Amino acid sequence: MEYISRIADRELDRRMQAFNAINIVGPKGCGKTRTARERCKTIIEFQDEEKREGYISIADTAPGLLLKYEKPILFDEWQDAPKVWGAIRKDCDDRPEATGEYFLTGSTSQKATTPHTGTGRISELMLYPMTLFETGDSNGLVSLSRLVEEKGYDIDGAKAKLGLEDLFYCVCRGGWPRTLAIRNDQAKLEVAKDYFRQIYMKDISAVDGVRRNSQWGRTLLLSYARNMATLVKRKVIFADVQATQQVSDVTLLSYIEVLESLFVIKDIDAWMPQIRSKTAIRAGKKRIFLDPSIGIAALGIGPEYFYKDLDTFGHAFENMVIRDLLAYAQAHDASILHYRDDNGLEADAVYQMADGRYALIEIKTGANAIPAAESSLLKFGQLIEAHNEAVLKDEKHPGIPYRQPEALIIICANIPMAYTTPNGVKVVPVSCLQD
Repeated sequence: MEYISRIADRELDRRMQAFNAINIVGPKGCGKTRTARERCKTIIEFQDEEKREGYISIADTAPGLLLKYEKPILFDEWQDAPKVWGAIRKDCDDRPEATGEYFLTGSTSQKATTPHTGTGRISELMLYPMTLFETGDSNGLVSLSRLVEEKGYDIDGAKAKLGLEDLFYCVCRGGWPRTLAIRNDQAKLEVAKDYFRQIYMKDISAVDGVRRNSQWGRTLLLSYARNMATLVKRKVIFADVQATQQVSDVTLLSYIEVLESLFVIKDIDAWMPQIRSKTAIRAGKKRIFLDPSIGIAALGIGPEYFYKDLDTFGHAFENMVIRDLLAYAQAHDASILHYRDDNGLEADAVYQMADGRYALIEIKTGANAIPAAESSLLKFGQLIEAHNEAVLKDEKHPGIPYRQPEALIIICANIPMAYTTPNGVKVVPVSCLQD
């Protein structure tokens, strides 16, 4: 199968100019090995049954020998031979002028036991599941980064590529590269289901060799799926699991940590502008799957289910959009956060740039939700304007002026084309979006 360019390729190429070794991390099946292969002349796969024993024997006794192959070299699933990490780190120290010679890949963020961290020598790059733009489900007519950086950026009239029914399918299929090699659409849905089964039956124990209860893992994933893209507290998730399973909070917390290290689930942090000092900002974390298809598989539903339950689709859709936003933001050195306060003011996502500029984003399923979403976004500007006026009028005011958002954006599932409202809010079909 021909290699499909990834958004992370550009970031990876930049890192190759600065570091001699790059560790690509991300969920199993997101394309880490294939992305690294495109840049390497030597591939050392520690899970290749025919060569595994020989490779690991060398790695345990004289790991430096593995660095003598033609470069660049890929060490796939390097955690099986952790001494390779130290050998690469030392080589980076010995030859600081060398760049782009080593790539490491693995499906967990949990480092194998090594005497050195690799900080400053081995750069770590996150690879997310494929976005709608990478899978070809978005035509890419609207650039998220340009929406934030260019005031006069014209998006009006960009036509959506997908309808609502298509998005039902995309949420269930997920962003797994493996699906692109499968011709039958129904068969593609089996990939996420299989990943889900492997996560709770095998991966949660294989990640560190600790035997874990598969039923506890499955029930925990089901609870996360029921609360996908919400600010649910962990104690609620614990109670949900404990309704049917006899397991302690401490044990469940350890399972969550394992699922995070496997890049199955992730917390989105709250944006803290402190523009409303007397209002409590809900600093809770938004719970998402790195790919919503795993949550859908946990729920045991398919695309047809959403015809009768648009509310569940709304949560899955928001999760999918945030998945894409994370990949788009990383390509531009930005972060994805969320905001909600006790007065009901919220933004489903905040695109925060490294220089402090930001955009506020609402994620909605249908066009009927756009007016309310626009009203909520506009309140931010009004609040900031009132705050800044108070600061400028009173020298003793404890606050400081805050910048206005660079853009107000609504990402929608079911609209035919992109447009700008009279108030300047950008409304974008998700199937038009790219980084």
